[in-house]
Amino acid sequence: MRIYVDFDDVLCETAQALSRLARAMFGRDVPFERIHDFDLQKAFALERAQYEALMERAHETEFLLAFPPMPGGVDCLRAWQARGLEVAIVTGRPAATHRASRAWLQRHGLDALPVIFVDKYSRGHPSPADAPPTLSTAALLRDPFDVAIDDSPVALDALQQRAAGRTIVFDRPWNHAYDCASPRIARCCGWGDVARAVA
Repeated sequence: MRIYVDFDDVLCETAQALSRLARAMFGRDVPFERIHDFDLQKAFALERAQYEALMERAHETEFLLAFPPMPGGVDCLRAWQARGLEVAIVTGRPAATHRASRAWLQRHGLDALPVIFVDKYSRGHPSPADAPPTLSTAALLRDPFDVAIDDSPVALDALQQRAAGRTIVFDRPWNHAYDCASPRIARCCGWGDVARAVA
């Protein structure tokens, strides 16, 4: 079985740190529970330049390394590896964060997992010469994942274009309204639910 696991707000807690950062940088007091839009420029009511400054800070190595793991996620992925399941981390982060992303995985005992960088949100981030390639969404969708776990409505919409495979919506405030009526979609509220769904 081949499993796609999103990085931010699925494997690690990201939005809570970004909420604190937006408050510190721009005085925007939007707690995690009130982040109802995946577009953080809208969620935090930022001007474009403010949003870009937020994202520049958010992609710094020390900021990324400080994200705590999502409860139960690391243990679940280790258990899947022990069972021989093929797990890949699929992220919309810029490929320039590859060293920090790999360091985070190493810190949590997941350094054997591959990281696939995808331009999920058509942001067109430049990739440094030493960074891995960034796939298009179309290229990603040709990869035969049996299960894909993501939180972003944009990514979830793209995943529905696959001819086969299950999708798990990792429950977050910004995807509460996402339609999970399809028999190939399940909503999971935490890694305990994910482990049961995949089992």
